[in-house]
Amino acid sequence: MQSTSSSSQITIEKLFKHIFSIGRITRYDQQLLMSALLSKEGLNEEDRRQISRVFDALQRGLLKVVD
Repeated sequence: MQSTSSSSQITIEKLFKHIFSIGRITRYDQQLLMSALLSKEGLNEEDRRQISRVFDALQRGLLKVVD
């Protein structure tokens, strides 16, 4: 059962694709992902995996943070 709306789901998927296609993440993108992760609405398991993937890539230096 998925508790996120389809429009926010599409936005999250587009954000992941954009971040990994350009190899950069803005502070705003990072805030959006943190807000989604900490949201009371909940995320499906795939979204949680993708968010973990983004933060792992940040820690490993595979993504560049830009303002």
